[in-house]
Amino acid sequence: MKVPRRNTAITAQFFQQTKGTELTEVLIVGCGPVGSVCALILAQAGVEVTVTDRVEETPMDLRASTVHPPTLEMLDSIGLAEPLIAQGLKAPVYTFRDRASNETFRLDLGEIADRTCFPFRLQCEQYKLVNLAISQLRSLSNVSLQFGCTLRAVEQGADRVRATVECADGEKTIEARYMIAADGASSVVRRALDIGFDGFTYPEAYLCYSTLLPLEDHISGLSLVNYVSDPEEWLVLLRAPSAWRVLLPVDSEGDSDAYLGDAFKDGVFARLLSKDLPVETVHRTIYRIHQRVAERFVDGRICLAGDAAHVNSPIGGYGMNGGIHDAFNLCRKLLAILLDGGSPELLGQYDRQRRGVAHSFVQAQTMDNTKAMKEGWGTKRDSQRASMAEIVADPAKRRDALYKQAMFKSLDDEGAIA
Repeated sequence: MKVPRRNTAITAQFFQQTKGTELTEVLIVGCGPVGSVCALILAQAGVEVTVTDRVEETPMDLRASTVHPPTLEMLDSIGLAEPLIAQGLKAPVYTFRDRASNETFRLDLGEIADRTCFPFRLQCEQYKLVNLAISQLRSLSNVSLQFGCTLRAVEQGADRVRATVECADGEKTIEARYMIAADGASSVVRRALDIGFDGFTYPEAYLCYSTLLPLEDHISGLSLVNYVSDPEEWLVLLRAPSAWRVLLPVDSEGDSDAYLGDAFKDGVFARLLSKDLPVETVHRTIYRIHQRVAERFVDGRICLAGDAAHVNSPIGGYGMNGGIHDAFNLCRKLLAILLDGGSPELLGQYDRQRRGVAHSFVQAQTMDNTKAMKEGWGTKRDSQRASMAEIVADPAKRRDALYKQAMFKSLDDEGAIA
C-alpha cells in the first residue's frame, strides 16, 4: 500500500490549537480485530493514533475464526499475515454436505492460486490477530493504547472530534482530527450519533460447542470447513487450531440452560456421530444473530467500521473479514487526507463503497447461505444436487464460485463504486 507523504503544516496547526486535553490525529474506539488493524495501518504510516477500549485485555472470543484470501493479502501488507498463518490452520478445501444422504461436494481454493498467493482459508481464532496487532502497536511511539476506558460522550466541530472517556484514573477528554468507531454491534458511537441500524434478527439463536474430540475420526470426508444442510438440524463444523467448533440453531425462546446442559449436548453429538459417545466440550455458548447495516458509515469526521457498521449471519465467515476490508478502505482514504492534503470527500466514497458492498454482497450472500442451511435440500433435493454437481463439474463455474465465496468479487464490486 503506497503511503502518502505527511503534510506537517496541517498536523502542526491542529496540535497547536487546543491545550489541556489529550490530542491525537485519529481516535479509534474499540480494539478488536477491526480497530487494532485500523490503528496499525495508520500508525505504520506515521499517523498519531489513540485507541481506547472498555476491556482491560483481549477477550478470548471464539466466534470469528475464518480469514479469507484477500484479507490475508491485506494483512500481509502490514506484517500480520505470516505470524497469523503460523498460529492457524490452512484450509484450502471446504465441503457442502447433505445430512440426510451424506452426499458431499468439495471446493478447493487451490484452483485460484493464480489469483492469490494465499489460496486457502485460514482457520485461526480472532483474538490471535488482535494480540499480534497490539504487540506491534506497543512498539510504536506514535500510538497510545488506553484499555479499561469507557466512552461517555462524543461531539464534533468543524475541524475535530471531542470524546469524553472514563478510565481507571478518572474522566478525561481526547480530541482528534478524526474518529473511527470500531466498537462492535452495540456501538456507543453509533448510538450517540443516532444512526439507524436497519435490518432484522433471526428467529433462531445459535448454539456453539467447542470440543477436542477429533471429529474427523468419526465422520468420513470431513474437511476443516464443513457446511451441513438439513431442515431439522443444520450444522457448521469448523476446525480451529484449539478445537473443533460445532454451530447449530436452537429456538431463541427455548430454555438456554437446557441447551447448554449435558443432556442436550449429548443428543446433538449422538445425532452428529450416529452413535452414543461421551463428548467433552471446552466451551459452550448461545448468541443471537442479526442482519443489519447502518444507514450511514460516515458522520462528519466520525466513521463506522466493522460490526459497528454492519452485522450478519456467520455462515460463510464474512463478518470479521468484511470489517477488515472496511479498515483498509477507510484507512487508505484517511492517509490521503491526513498525510497528503486529500479532500475529506474521500470519506463519502468510503461510505458509498463499503455500505454498498455490505448490502450487495455481505448481507445478500450470508442470507442466501443461511437460508440454504436452514432449508436443507428437502423437496428441492434434486435441483440443489444438480446445481452443486454442475458447479463442481464445470471448471469455469467452480472458479466463479470460489472467487465469490473467497470475497474477491466483493472487492471488485467495491472498486466499481465511484
